[in-house]
Amino acid sequence: MDSEKVLKQAKKYEQEMIDFMRELIAIPGISSEEGPVIERIKQEMEAVGFDEVFTDEMGNIFGRIGNGKTIIAMDAHVDTVDVGSLDEWKCDPYEGKLEDGIIYGRGASDQRGGMVSMVYAGKIIKDLGLENDYTLYVVGSVQEEDCDGLCWQYILNEKVLEPDCVVITEPTNLNIYRGHRGRMEIGVRTIGVSCHGSAPERGKNPVYMMSRIIDGVEKLNERIKDDAFLGKGTITISYIDCKTPSLCAVPAECYIHLDRRLTAGETKESALAEVEEVIKAAGLDSSEYEVNILNYDTPSYTGFVYPTEKYYQVWVLDEEHALARASVETYEKLFGEKPFVDKWTFSTNGIATMGMHNVPTIGFGPANEIYAHSADDQIPVDHLVKAAAWYAAFPKVFMATK
Repeated sequence: MDSEKVLKQAKKYEQEMIDFMRELIAIPGISSEEGPVIERIKQEMEAVGFDEVFTDEMGNIFGRIGNGKTIIAMDAHVDTVDVGSLDEWKCDPYEGKLEDGIIYGRGASDQRGGMVSMVYAGKIIKDLGLENDYTLYVVGSVQEEDCDGLCWQYILNEKVLEPDCVVITEPTNLNIYRGHRGRMEIGVRTIGVSCHGSAPERGKNPVYMMSRIIDGVEKLNERIKDDAFLGKGTITISYIDCKTPSLCAVPAECYIHLDRRLTAGETKESALAEVEEVIKAAGLDSSEYEVNILNYDTPSYTGFVYPTEKYYQVWVLDEEHALARASVETYEKLFGEKPFVDKWTFSTNGIATMGMHNVPTIGFGPANEIYAHSADDQIPVDHLVKAAAWYAAFPKVFMATK
C-alpha cells in the first residue's frame, strides 16, 4: 500500500466530503427520525460506487465493498440529539456553516463526520485497487443516541452481519480508542401517602424520603470503583419528578433517574446493590420504594421495535490484539508518527459489538468528543480527509496483521 497515494486521493475528494457533510448536517435526524438522512447516505454510497447498498428491517444502512472471507465492519450512527435552545448557538445548527476550515452544526462531531469519511474511503479503495480477501461493510446505524448499541444488538443477534472486527467512528480527535466505561439507567421511586397540604402530618411525603436518598447517592459517587485505564465509575441524578394531586397537597410519589457509569469490574448487579444500600441507609422499608433498570422499546423510523434493557456493558480491547496493532500500524504508515491510544469518556455502539458479543472493536474517528451534544458542535475539514485515508488504508493493513 502506497500511503502517499492514499492521502493524495483522500485530499482529492476534500470538496466532495465538505459538500456531503454540509448536506447531512442540513437534514435533522434525531433518534427514530433518521429516514431522510438514510436516504441521502444511500444516494452517496451508490454514486461513489459501492458494490451493494441495502437497509435492514430496523432501518440501518449498509454499503458493501468486496466479497472476501474476512468481514470488516465500520460503523457510524446517523442520528443526533436535538439542538436544545437556539439561543446557545452562534450559527444555524442546520446550516453546516464552513468557516476557517471548520464545519459547524448539529451532528458535525457526533457523528455525521465518521459517515462522510467512511463513504469516501470506499471510493478511495475502489480508485486505488485496495481490495483484498476481505468484505468491507460501511454501516450507518440508527437510534444510538436514544439507546447505544441497540442497532448492533439487532444486527448481530439476527445475523444481518457476522463481522470479524468492527471499527467505531465516533469522534476520537483522530486518536485510537480501545474501549470505554459501561453505563446503565436506573429508576428509583419513593411511595408516600398524599394528603391536604394544610395538614402534612396526615400523610407521608415521598419528596422528603427521596431527599435522604439523594444525599446518599451524592456520597456514593465518592466511593465508586476506579480503574487505571478506564477511570472511575460515576453516578448522578439526571432527572427528578413527583406526582401530586394538587399544588396544595403532599405528593403521592417521587421519582429520580440515575445515570450510572460503570468501570472495569462493575456489573449491573453490583451497581443495583449499591443503590439498595443507599436506600436502606436512608431508613426506607421495602413498601416505600421501587428500584428498576429501565427498558427501551421505542420504534425505529421504520416502525420496527426491538426491546432491550438499558444496561450497556464495559468493554476494552487488549492493546496487543491484532486489531489494535493494525490500527496503530495504519496510523503510523499514513501519518509518520505514533498515535495516541486512549478511551472514550462517553458510550458507543461498542457496548454491543464487543461488550455483549465479544466482536473485537476499535475506535478511530474525526472531530473531538468535547464538542458532542454541544451548541459548538464542529468538525475540522482536515479530519474528514485524514479519517477517509485511514478507513481506506486500514482493511489491507489489518489483513496483513491477522
